[in-house]
Amino acid sequence: MPALARQLRWYIALRLVAIGSVVLLFFLLQIVESQASPAAPPVGVDASTLEAAVATNAAVLEPARALYGLAALTFAATLLYIGLLKWLPRYYQAQAYVQFFGDLLLITALVYKIGGLASPFTLLYLIVIAVAATLLRKRAGLLVASVAYLLYAGLALALRYEWIGQPPLGEGELGLSRLAYNLAVHLIGFYAVALLTSYLAHNVARAELELEAKSEDLADLQVVHRDVIESISSGLITTDQEGMITSANRAGAEILRSSEARLAGAAVWSTGLFSVEGWADASALSRERGKLRSEVEVTTDDQRVYVGFTISNLVDAEGVQRGYILIFQDLTRWNRLQEEMRVKDRMAAVGELAAGLAHEIGNPLAAITGSVQMLSSSLPTDSSQRRLLDILWKESQRLDRTIKGFLRFARPRELAVASFDVARMLAENFELLENSAEVSPHHKLELDLKPSSAMLVADPDQLSQIFWNLARNALRAMPDGGRLAISGRIEGGCYVLRVLDSGRGMSEEQRANLFHPFQSFFDGGTGIGMAIVYRIVQEHGGQLHVDSRPNVGTTITVELPISAPVGPTTEELATVEGVG
Repeated sequence: MPALARQLRWYIALRLVAIGSVVLLFFLLQIVESQASPAAPPVGVDASTLEAAVATNAAVLEPARALYGLAALTFAATLLYIGLLKWLPRYYQAQAYVQFFGDLLLITALVYKIGGLASPFTLLYLIVIAVAATLLRKRAGLLVASVAYLLYAGLALALRYEWIGQPPLGEGELGLSRLAYNLAVHLIGFYAVALLTSYLAHNVARAELELEAKSEDLADLQVVHRDVIESISSGLITTDQEGMITSANRAGAEILRSSEARLAGAAVWSTGLFSVEGWADASALSRERGKLRSEVEVTTDDQRVYVGFTISNLVDAEGVQRGYILIFQDLTRWNRLQEEMRVKDRMAAVGELAAGLAHEIGNPLAAITGSVQMLSSSLPTDSSQRRLLDILWKESQRLDRTIKGFLRFARPRELAVASFDVARMLAENFELLENSAEVSPHHKLELDLKPSSAMLVADPDQLSQIFWNLARNALRAMPDGGRLAISGRIEGGCYVLRVLDSGRGMSEEQRANLFHPFQSFFDGGTGIGMAIVYRIVQEHGGQLHVDSRPNVGTTITVELPISAPVGPTTEELATVEGVG
């Protein structure tokens, strides 16, 4: 609906309220005057006096009848205006002029019937002029003011020169000076109201347009601000002075494994980033320094998340602190990459060292082993010297196996990539594991492969080595028995191998050093097995994940891409081979 149509509807409602109020007040005035006048003429009053009183009462009652009649006419005109709004929906401006001029005629009749030029209802002219200037601006206001003045001046002249009869309760004949004064005052008043109202209406309209434009700009700015806040990858939380969360963005809710609605209104320490005492200390340091940077480990949904956060003060435009801003990021992947880089750097250094040691020790060890064999063959079988030489030979063999393990770690061979059924390979290795001497009756082994057949492009021998290293480590972690569960799944373009044990688990420090060479957690171990597993997985373009808790158990997850892996190049292999 156009704005002018809505305004005309309000104008109709205002007219009904105004005429209803006038009629009601006049009716109450009549009741008060009737109660104040005597009900019967006093005794002894002559006939002429009684007739004069009756004539006066009739003169008083005639305005009342005129007012009621004009009120009825106004209600009828209102019904007509409502019908025009419905029947002629596209001519709202013409309908506005019809209403204005119709009201001016009704007001002129009301002024004539009640008081004439002394009638208080001449003020109603000003209302119509003001409404016209407000709805249709300056030109309409001046036009309505001109018509109103012509009607008023015509009524005044008609009464002055007795072109029409004098109204009841009127002032009688006016002098020329009084008539001129009334006309001049009404002329100035009508046009002043038209001009002033149109000016004010213009300023109001301009202010409304400016406010609407600023509101749209503010709304656009708020949308942009919200989109920026919701689009950044960092978590953003604002709190009040007491630490209650007032807002949180989508990234923050995702990092904390929660929702924006759940975070809003909650205490900031309920996020797990702080304890109550920790928040008190952190907020105090933030107030003192202006900003505080730190990191914390959060456990959400049985997952450990490393979060780095910054606390700064939230101040308003006047510089008064209203709360705190908490910006935080999920550093779990970053920490994992840093750990992988440390492992790779250490492996590179240890690989060079291992290759050098193997080269320097290999030749003397071969000479020692040969000499021991020659000496042992020349001695009796039951002699003590023969037994000592046998011990020496066995230890030299063990040392030789250790050196070869170092060489396998330091000199990765080129991948023998082939397409094979990885599920079938795991099932065969699992069957061998069940019948090995390392499994005791107290161990419970489980295998869950879905699907039962899955093709993978990789080096089958190296994947078998991953299986055996992880399985044997899991059995070693359960010397008194326990559950070993091995599963295989296809997830997101990768084949995922999980090895779960219910053994003694690892501390955080042990877990961080698990893939470092020469970091064995078992008696007699060299600490090379898990380093080799790490290297094989990296060569296949896969990833390793470890979840372990002391006295609970360990789960190691190996993710291998189903497509062909990217192994070490020929130049890299030549470089490593050249180390020895």
